[in-house]
Amino acid sequence: MTPLITVKNLEVKAGKKNLLSLPHFEIQDGEILGIMGPNGAGKSTFIKALSLLEKPAQGAIFFKDQDITDDLSLKMRRKFAVAMQQPLLLDTTVFQNVSIGLKLRNLPRQEVKQKVAYWLEKFQIGHLAKKHAAHLSGGEAQRVNLARAMVLEPEVLFLDEPFSALDFPTKVQLLKDIKSIIGQTKTTTVFVSHDLMELRYLAGTLAILMDGELKQTGPTEEVLSFPNPSASAFVNEWKSILL
Repeated sequence: MTPLITVKNLEVKAGKKNLLSLPHFEIQDGEILGIMGPNGAGKSTFIKALSLLEKPAQGAIFFKDQDITDDLSLKMRRKFAVAMQQPLLLDTTVFQNVSIGLKLRNLPRQEVKQKVAYWLEKFQIGHLAKKHAAHLSGGEAQRVNLARAMVLEPEVLFLDEPFSALDFPTKVQLLKDIKSIIGQTKTTTVFVSHDLMELRYLAGTLAILMDGELKQTGPTEEVLSFPNPSASAFVNEWKSILL
């Protein structure tokens, strides 16, 4: 089976410093990939490079066997959606925030209305449609952020620590909801997190990223239970902090 995304000899640099170095990596269609590593490991750079938000210094990114490394077309970028840790919401209502991407695609007004209403309900924020984004709680804002990403029906959803600023009950409920939604839509997802609970719950595959290099990739529980020599110090230290 052809991987959805394949990375070959990819390097991202800042000046002379290597931020990311990936000789070969694959993401399968429908996979939920968790990315974990210490601060400065290159996790956000990984997401930016794969979603075409940051141009690599060298190497190639393939999407369904098509080289998309230099493809900055709207058609290709629209296959991806990114939700960050801090929801950067527009100074307007919830409805307008979620609809902005559809409007930029010039969809008919009625279709925009239907799609936005559908995704607001999926994220249980339909009652907030007319509320101004500035008056939302942290959990509500993140639900708007995720609805804004999913309304675009992306082929790949990139999540960069979207739950880290939420209190525990809010985080648990949103995790349940996003897992259900990703499962229903079968959206391929790349999920960066520091939280083992989040990764265990959401990610079927886990990659350990350190110093810009992938040290180990495999089924989440396997990586956490049997880290290889390159990843063991980090994984075991992280597990001990949480025990």
